Amino acid sequence: MSSSKDYLPKSDALYDQVIAALETVRPYLQVDGGDCQIVGITKEMTVDVKLLGACGSCPMSTLTLRAGVEQAIKKAVPEIVRVESV
Repeated sequence: MSSSKDYLPKSDALYDQVIAALETVRPYLQVDGGDCQIVGITKEMTVDVKLLGACGSCPMSTLTLRAGVEQAIKKAVPEIVRVESV
């Protein structure tokens, strides 16, 4: 998969913090047959995530992304300014 985005290196400490934050919301997504995986963190401090399973096609996925995933990540990692679904 080629990407034109400029992501921070996967070794960056921010990845571990974002992944830990995702782990706090992942059980709620999985209960409904969905999941979420990190694609990358841009230099503009946007986290790109991929919604998986039921979350990928759910009409409520935008709400889930903003109210659940984004809020959990921004609370745990204040440097992050936005979370986007790709």
